[in-house]
Amino acid sequence: MPLISNEKRRRGIYILPNLFTTAALFAGFYAIVQAMNLRFESAAVAIFVAMVLDGLDGRVARLTRTQSAFGAEYDSLSDMVSFGAAPALVVYEWALKDTGKFGWIAAFIYCAGAALRLARFNTNIDVIDKRFFQGLPSPAAAALVAGLVWVVTDLGLAGQDVRWLAGMLTIFAGVSMVSNVLFWSGKDINLRKSVPFIVVIALVMAFALVSSYPPGVLFGLFLVYAGSGYVVYAMRWMKKRRAGASAAVPAPQPAGNGEDEADSAQK
Repeated sequence: MPLISNEKRRRGIYILPNLFTTAALFAGFYAIVQAMNLRFESAAVAIFVAMVLDGLDGRVARLTRTQSAFGAEYDSLSDMVSFGAAPALVVYEWALKDTGKFGWIAAFIYCAGAALRLARFNTNIDVIDKRFFQGLPSPAAAALVAGLVWVVTDLGLAGQDVRWLAGMLTIFAGVSMVSNVLFWSGKDINLRKSVPFIVVIALVMAFALVSSYPPGVLFGLFLVYAGSGYVVYAMRWMKKRRAGASAAVPAPQPAGNGEDEADSAQK
C-alpha cells in the first residue's frame, strides 16, 4: 500500500487563500529583517500589513469555498511568525535589548503567549462561542506592540526613552493572549446583509480618521480593544457579585409573625 493515496495526491492545495497566507508570512519575516537593520518604523508597518493579509485569507477561503486542513495549519504557522516571533523580536531590538534579563523575559513571555494562544484556539475552535475570542487575539496583541513602536518612532523618540513602558505593554499583551477574558470577535457581522446608509457614512469617517494619523489612531483603537475585554469582564464580575449578595440576604418576615407562631404553639 502506498504511504499517500492517489486521491490525496490529486487533491493538492488551494492557491488563492494560501497565497494570502504566504504574503502575511513574508510580511512578518520582513518585519524581523527590518528590525535587524534598525528600521523599526518599517518593521511596525509590516506587522500591520501582515494583520490585514491574515484577515483576508480566511474570508477568501470561505467565500471561494477553498477551506482545507492544510490551509488552517499553514495559517497558524504563519501567525506564529508574524504575530508571535516578529513583534517580540522587533520590540526587543527596539527598546528592551539594554534592560538585561527583564528585556528578554518580557519578549519571551509575549512569544510564548502567542504560541499558547494559537494552540488553544486550534483545539477550542469548535467549542467556544464564535462571537468571542478566549484571550486577546494574536493579531491584536501584535498590533498593540507594533503600534507603540510606530507611534514613538513617528514622534522622533528612541526606544530607550520608553523601554519600561514597552516592556510592561509587551508583558500585558502576552498575558492577555492566554487569559480567559472574552474579546468580541466580530464574526457575527453579516457582510451580505443590507445596512442603513448611516453605516456607510460611519465607515467613511472611520477611514478618514485613520488616514489623518495612522500610527496614533491605530494604536489607540487596539489599546481600547485590549482594554474592552477587561472592562466587560469586570462589569460581569460585579454583576454576579451583586446577584450573589442579594440572593444571600434572607427575605424580610412579616411583622408579628413570631408572636403569632408563639400563640399557636401555646394553643
